[in-house]
Amino acid sequence: MKHIYLERHDPDKNLHRFYQFFITPGIFGDWSLVKECGRVGSPGTEAQITGQKLCAAKEKKGYQSIL
Repeated sequence: MKHIYLERHDPDKNLHRFYQFFITPGIFGDWSLVKECGRVGSPGTEAQITGQKLCAAKEKKGYQSIL
């Protein structure tokens, strides 16, 4: 599994963000990329918002939710 962690800090703008990526094998022999992002020290609320935005963008392209 590959793990990448990045941070960006700009105290003048009160900006303290992170991105984290995991590349991991899936159960069917494929690969998955897991991305987390948000404010350093915050729980996964940013990830939830990002996931909702990504889902909305895919739905605009014609994808439909099955679950």
